[in-house]
Amino acid sequence: MSGQRPPGWLVDGSLVFMTFIWGVTFIMVKRALADASTLLFLTLRFAMAAAVLAVIFRRDFRAGKIGLSVLSGALAGLCLFGGYVFQTAGLRYTTASKAAFLTGFTTPMVAVLSAVVYRRAPQFLEVLGVATAFGGMALMTVPSGSLHISAGDLLVSACAVAYAFHILLTGRYANQVNIGVFIAAEIATGAAVGAASFWWVEPVHLHWSLPLLAALAVTSILATALGFTIQTWAQRWSSPTRTALFFTLEPVFAWITSYLFAGEVLSGRGMAGAALILGGVLMVELKPFRLA
Repeated sequence: MSGQRPPGWLVDGSLVFMTFIWGVTFIMVKRALADASTLLFLTLRFAMAAAVLAVIFRRDFRAGKIGLSVLSGALAGLCLFGGYVFQTAGLRYTTASKAAFLTGFTTPMVAVLSAVVYRRAPQFLEVLGVATAFGGMALMTVPSGSLHISAGDLLVSACAVAYAFHILLTGRYANQVNIGVFIAAEIATGAAVGAASFWWVEPVHLHWSLPLLAALAVTSILATALGFTIQTWAQRWSSPTRTALFFTLEPVFAWITSYLFAGEVLSGRGMAGAALILGGVLMVELKPFRLA
């Protein structure tokens, strides 16, 4: 999965394709949570994905760079699983479309954290973009005439921070590790953390149903095993901020899916907030104008 640099359209297209898969899964996960507790669902999802990856990349464990690949993969896995915990728990208390837009705050967070990690002062447009996106989050999450923010909105917002760290870590190590070992260690770490915590952190319930089985199949194989393999491969050729830019399409796909299959409709205030979030994100990434 390395070697000669692939065409730019293939790298970008692969990120868009995976973003579509992730966007579609919001509504599937929300329905599945009626039949499984949050951490148990995530544990099953990551365990199934880890088993698939272990089979696919079994030969990679005989290659070099194993130590760095395992350690960096485990660190990325902690950030990734933490993000999923916040996001999946938040989906219990907010709509799938709103959760997707709040997750989109990951993109400006990547720009800000990149400035901190690489000791580069953020540009004016980056600050303005983050402020714009934050204003959009406020419109989406704070009811008119009230300072109350739902627990679900806060949880999903926290997941954006965890995802931003995950993108930065993946970009940091993508060119230094064995991708197969990195991905397997990353997902296995999430499964291990889930297995060690799901039975005492929250009340456990599990009811096998068709929506739950479908959600586990799609999220474990496509959204997790395939999705993060493609992301890690693509980040060998794409910067963290560019990667995060394509992920801004996730709420668009989630919004369309939620509307078609669940009838979820954002209010006028929510649509304005969503537009500000996307505007802030694009402002950070595309830098449409420059100050003299």
